[in-house]
Amino acid sequence: MKLGTLRDSTRDGTLVVVRRDNQVYTPAIGVAPTLQAALDAWERAEPALLALAARLDSGETPGVPVDPARFAAPLPRAYEWVDGSAYINHIVLVRKARGAEPPATLRSDPLVYQGGSGVLLGPTDDLVLGDPAWGLDFEAEVALILGDVPQGTTKDDAHRCVRLVTLVNDVTLRNLIPDELAKGFGFFNSKPATAFSPFAVTPDELGDAWRDGRVHLRLRSTYNGALVGDPEAGPEMHFSFYELLAHVAKTRAFTAGTILGSGTVSNADRARGISCLAEQRMIETIEQGKPATPFMKPGDTIAIEMLDLEGRSLFGRIAQKVVAK
Repeated sequence: MKLGTLRDSTRDGTLVVVRRDNQVYTPAIGVAPTLQAALDAWERAEPALLALAARLDSGETPGVPVDPARFAAPLPRAYEWVDGSAYINHIVLVRKARGAEPPATLRSDPLVYQGGSGVLLGPTDDLVLGDPAWGLDFEAEVALILGDVPQGTTKDDAHRCVRLVTLVNDVTLRNLIPDELAKGFGFFNSKPATAFSPFAVTPDELGDAWRDGRVHLRLRSTYNGALVGDPEAGPEMHFSFYELLAHVAKTRAFTAGTILGSGTVSNADRARGISCLAEQRMIETIEQGKPATPFMKPGDTIAIEMLDLEGRSLFGRIAQKVVAK
């Protein structure tokens, strides 16, 4: 099942069911007005949404043509946005880029941060840049939309909390990070609004690609029209989503409508490219002594997408342009 949120005059938009080929949608008003409402009553809403999706896919229910610009993030605002950093290669490269050592617990204890969730960007929303000196960067990720998560949820029980899978551009202002972290209190100004793909899917839509709490497909990043990365999202995700979820639930519960990110997808194989500019800059520093790739500037574009094994776009496409404030 594939879901999305259509922009309307309200903050939370209108929940729609999207046909598997991403071409048409139908409103889900009779089931739930918004995705958050569906998540709050998932045991009742899921069967009805699945039935509506089956009728749409079969042609029994007519659909409205999809216009990506009309779609907001699946959750235009969320109760919480918690992002992990599960790819060791990414952690090592970006820490080197700012002259920091990886944590001693790199492989035993997940890194997470909590970002702003009250304003989440849709798939075609502009990236508004106040100052090019801030070092604007994209970060291509996978994320889960969760149901209720009890405190103390274990990795073995974590699958019960997963509702949907989606894609993320975890926008970062790289040059603001060092001074923020020097205060010893974490990211804030360096993490502006995060963007999401137009569609979120139930894990069963991924078939065999969803296993062990990981998505085993390539995540494509196209920067200024050129493919710059298509790393495998599964094999090098050191901490699975189930392990990330158990980690964040150690001391508190989370409500339905929380989003949990994987962190920037990254592979050690350089042939798989990059999912953020910071990695490219660090590779250039290692190989050439200094970075050559600039951070994003007005006019630059970034597109993020994941295809299934038949080449079909699973989540639709994040396609954003940088504009000056």
